[in-house]
Amino acid sequence: MAGAVGGGRGCVTLLGAQIRDLLDAKHNVLFDCDGVIWNGETAVSGAPEVVSLLKQRGKRVFFVTNNCTRPRESYVQKFSRLGFTDVAEEEIFSSAYCSAAYLRDVARLQGKVYVIGCGGVMKELRDAGVPVVEEDDNAEPGASIYNCPLDPDVKAVLVGYDENFTFMKLAKACCYLRNSECLFLATDPDPWHPLRGGRITPGSGSLTAALETASSRKATVIGKPSRFMFECIASQFDLDPARSLMIGDRLETDILFGSNCGLTTVLTLTGVSTLEEALAYRDSQEPQHKDCTPDYVVESVADFLQALDE
Repeated sequence: MAGAVGGGRGCVTLLGAQIRDLLDAKHNVLFDCDGVIWNGETAVSGAPEVVSLLKQRGKRVFFVTNNCTRPRESYVQKFSRLGFTDVAEEEIFSSAYCSAAYLRDVARLQGKVYVIGCGGVMKELRDAGVPVVEEDDNAEPGASIYNCPLDPDVKAVLVGYDENFTFMKLAKACCYLRNSECLFLATDPDPWHPLRGGRITPGSGSLTAALETASSRKATVIGKPSRFMFECIASQFDLDPARSLMIGDRLETDILFGSNCGLTTVLTLTGVSTLEEALAYRDSQEPQHKDCTPDYVVESVADFLQALDE
């Protein structure tokens, strides 16, 4: 677990002066988005003010999200729409943006990428100059995996959130992955996402699991809890992990990400994970569960307001 101010065994509830001391010790604050600073199209109460006050006090603020459904420019518009007045595109690191950066800068892909994903992923890949397979919307009726064309230039398969996921997409991806030199990447491992009214939608992780089973291969995950997302930020902004704070709502992605990267972690209870789940990880005898245990817990990011107002 990341070293916390004052130490402890994790899940410490942050109050008053503790919040001020924690913020004084940190220079960089990383926020998850969904469930932390907003829920759907509603900002979490106090979140816009917290972000502005952190910046006014000289903190560097970044947003790290596994949501790959929109490009960064669209996130800027959402921030503005929800009352966040001073968020710049370069402060936003989505799994779609980082996947494109990985293919361009790390893998240095010499060929095309076959994408199971949505428009946000496609836009970030194109903006990064990564060639993608353009699907034919006018495919012959009755086309199947037996007779459909496959692009010989595909050198990577990338799986993200896709509301239009089909058997044909899965089958094509399997065919490409028969080539052991073809990279297999996933934007993120999130199994599901909450919707309004108590419903859920399958996440990128569930689609990746289907392809892993069908191809007998394991995907390289780009988003949280992988270290690459932090390395992507650090390569541009020279972040010191010891002076960085990760605030998230999901133990198995946000908090594990922070632990993997050596960051102090804070769980906020406005999203997916509960305090009971965090305590269960803390008290578990399984060593791997300790990395999902947050250093600190707050009810909401609004708990930071009083410390920042002083």
